[in-house]
Amino acid sequence: MKSLVELIDETESTWLEVQDWASKAANTVEFLPANPQEAAEVLYQLQVTTRSVLGTVAYYTGGILIENGWLRILGSGSRRLPRNLITWNEIGADGKSTRFPSSFLVADDVVGGFFALNGGAFEGKPGDVFYFAPDTLEWESLDMGFSDFLYWACFGDVPKFYETFRWEGWAEEIRPIDGNQGVSIYPFLWADGGPVTHRARSVVPIEELWKNFVNDSKLK
Repeated sequence: MKSLVELIDETESTWLEVQDWASKAANTVEFLPANPQEAAEVLYQLQVTTRSVLGTVAYYTGGILIENGWLRILGSGSRRLPRNLITWNEIGADGKSTRFPSSFLVADDVVGGFFALNGGAFEGKPGDVFYFAPDTLEWESLDMGFSDFLYWACFGDVPKFYETFRWEGWAEEIRPIDGNQGVSIYPFLWADGGPVTHRARSVVPIEELWKNFVNDSKLK
């Protein structure tokens, strides 16, 4: 196990680069404040350095909200995003995830889509981000690592990616939702039911969306 001194590299940290992305982003980006003690604990358990973008997000942010909180990128946890990279993945003493073995969950969206780094759970390149799509109940490779994923969240066409999942007035509706919650849509996105704007919606724990969708998906 590397010490915190070894993991925190102020001289070659990617934090300035990530801040620069946020300042120039095409999408709305909000850094949530990190608690120094919790951030240090998360980084230590992850055993990644701040030279990596993942380590930087874990140590310097409590999480990142994209597009008014539609997309939540996990960090070390904060009041508005209480989960962190360790607790959400249910990392055990052996350093492995018990929530979704051979993967590492790094983000999710408000309608029950989840993003995970491939650690052998999927066929494809190790370290690539896979997306669990709530309209197909399947994991799909995004053909990018975590750094490129964060860059995409800042600069990519996020509205187009989610255009079939959004409803009229979605931004105002999700603004008060915290990072431990999501929106359950019925009929479900994978089912026939007409435009999403006309479907019933309710705020539920994000854990409920995980259990209802991912645990029952074809690849889980």
